[in-house]
Amino acid sequence: MENREAQPQTDLMAEAAPNNAGRDHHGHERVVSNPPLESLLTRFHAGYFRISLSLGSQALLWKRLSETRAELQPFGHASQMFRLLAFLLLWSLSFFVLILLSFLYILRCFFHFHMVKAEFLHHVGVNYLFAPWISWLLLLQSAPLVLPNTLSYLVLWWVFVIPVLALDIKIYGQWFTTEKRFFSMVANPTSQISVIGNLVGAQAAALMGWKEIAICMFTLGMVHYLVVFVTLYQRLSGSDQLPVMLRPVFFLFFAAPSMASLAWKSISGSFDTTSKMLFFLSLFLFTSLACRPALFKKSMRKFNVAWWAYSFPLTFLALASVEYAQKVEGEIAPVLMLILLASSVTVCLGLIIFAALNMRTLLGNDSILKSCKSQNKESLNMEYNNGGELLPNTV
Repeated sequence: MENREAQPQTDLMAEAAPNNAGRDHHGHERVVSNPPLESLLTRFHAGYFRISLSLGSQALLWKRLSETRAELQPFGHASQMFRLLAFLLLWSLSFFVLILLSFLYILRCFFHFHMVKAEFLHHVGVNYLFAPWISWLLLLQSAPLVLPNTLSYLVLWWVFVIPVLALDIKIYGQWFTTEKRFFSMVANPTSQISVIGNLVGAQAAALMGWKEIAICMFTLGMVHYLVVFVTLYQRLSGSDQLPVMLRPVFFLFFAAPSMASLAWKSISGSFDTTSKMLFFLSLFLFTSLACRPALFKKSMRKFNVAWWAYSFPLTFLALASVEYAQKVEGEIAPVLMLILLASSVTVCLGLIIFAALNMRTLLGNDSILKSCKSQNKESLNMEYNNGGELLPNTV
């Protein structure tokens, strides 16, 4: 039991689907198929919001590109109409995908609340509950018709930020008050998603001119980022290496400082020394990972939803590089921006194509789902193994 608990928990925890195996009157095993929607809801979990995170951050990137000066445009002298059209198409796609994912998760809350509860109570699964609200905040910042100085923007900001703050109180509080939830015991790369949530909220508040609230959320995010970074860097949790199929979450290491540089730029009004320091930190962490492609080789053998963890951190870094190129004179900054922009767009486009071609793999099917039994069904947490299957987290 102790060995099992010591194994790294590195991706979203979800509960297994109900056991669909039965026996007929001759004693032979038969399979009872669930309705398509029922089957989908049992497989769906908050980790799928990584898709909306990637698309939403990409929409924000293209909006920022449409606002940059002409000499920094990544496609030479492409027309303003092309850039605006690309932004509008991406924003519309992001909005549609986020609406769909949110609708599915609301249905899951109504019909499988015990599974949602299992995610909320799990130290890994709860981190992905930040993802829907981060996605909405990203879309709010890039919305073409909702301006930061309007009442609708203010109302929507509160609607999306309150759940983030509530999750902050739940997670950060138990890190130092609950013995079984001390951060040194539950630290994992997904813990950085909570940090990103605070930083995105801070940036959105700064756009409204709410500097004090923006500084508050920025401070909350950065203090806990230091705790998360040091804990994971020193492996104080004592965890072993990540399962190979889940190593894309390593990209979260440079997502937080990239977002922090953007948030501080919005607060201070310029891409100053603090923003540059955070950008250089994220660039160093990205380079460290990019120089080790063998680390991700095995994780690329089979497409799964974890691949989307490659996209939005890279997009945050590309956004920071745009701000850096706007601030710094010279030839190196624009070249660096072009490289990161090309990488970000290529990765996102590739993931969209892979997802369209592998929809059954992305959504899961009965052949990769392990039906599990538990004496206490509502407290059963499930862990994704290397092949994407759900396995019981026995205790």
